[in-house]
Amino acid sequence: MNSRGFATLLGSIGLVLMLVGPAAAQVIKMNLATQDPEVAWGMTNATKPWVKQIEEATKGKVKIDVFYAQTLVKGPDIWNAVKNGVTDIGWCFHGYWKDMTPLSEVITLPSLPFRPAEKMSEVLWKLHEKYPEIQKEYQDVHLLMLWTSHPYILITSKKQVKKLEDIKGMKIRVTGGPPTDQMKVLGAVPVLIPMPDTYLALDKGVVDGMASPWEPILGQRLYEVVKYYTIVPLSAVFFSMSMNKQKWESLPRDVQQEITSVSGLEGSKFWGKNYFDTCEAAVKETVKKAGRPMIIYTVPPDEVERWGKLSEPIWKEWVRKMEGKGYPSAQSILNTTLEMLKD
Repeated sequence: MNSRGFATLLGSIGLVLMLVGPAAAQVIKMNLATQDPEVAWGMTNATKPWVKQIEEATKGKVKIDVFYAQTLVKGPDIWNAVKNGVTDIGWCFHGYWKDMTPLSEVITLPSLPFRPAEKMSEVLWKLHEKYPEIQKEYQDVHLLMLWTSHPYILITSKKQVKKLEDIKGMKIRVTGGPPTDQMKVLGAVPVLIPMPDTYLALDKGVVDGMASPWEPILGQRLYEVVKYYTIVPLSAVFFSMSMNKQKWESLPRDVQQEITSVSGLEGSKFWGKNYFDTCEAAVKETVKKAGRPMIIYTVPPDEVERWGKLSEPIWKEWVRKMEGKGYPSAQSILNTTLEMLKD
């Protein structure tokens, strides 16, 4: 190759590098912290698909690395980790933080007219859109989505619960807020334990059972340490996907819009449906294949009503407490929740 050809080749390589370099530099890498193991139902059916949606919506400009099973941050610490920039994005379970987002806890009141998680997630997001007081609860982070579980059922290890009297005195793992209050009025002893610790707590008899959706029964392999499944609608819980505020504000406007396009209302519904609503059949199939006992009892309507009547005063108490803390819109928020759940 003569000197002129060599110079032309070098010029072409330089031009390619100039074109490719900026494109490569545009890839924005972010971390996402979650407490669930990678193989859990919710991670496989909600987290991974959503991360892919983000990468597709941003046309590859964003790459998210997921840190599963508390490898980056412990579950109860994720909110502060997002707030302080330890992680860019966090899967946040609000049952860990009683009174941190108290108005959002309306969706956790026991004996609501429960709907599938997809619908309840829609309701919670719309409450957030409607009430500035709820928006203020998330002011320290950039909120991407809110979603809920379907109503919890009761799972127990050694004793089957069929009626109200059966649960009295039993140590039941619950989450903070109204679900704890419900367990008290039902006569059980509520125990607060982080989800990753529940397997051992059930196995060692630290608790007799727990209120649970179907997802952790599969994802945390709780079917290995429980035998009885009492189908009675207890309460629901809620979650958020939040981003560090400074990280969000540093993103280009087009990237913000692309992330928002697969978050917000539609993202909340997607997570509610795929994290929770689709899981029951998978649990039953897995338990059957594993040869584990699964004794299911569906509580009849008249007995469900007994449980519900004990729980309903918690609604009034919740409104009273919220008003006492300076939230005059609490009754309106409850009324709106009930109205939306009817639609």
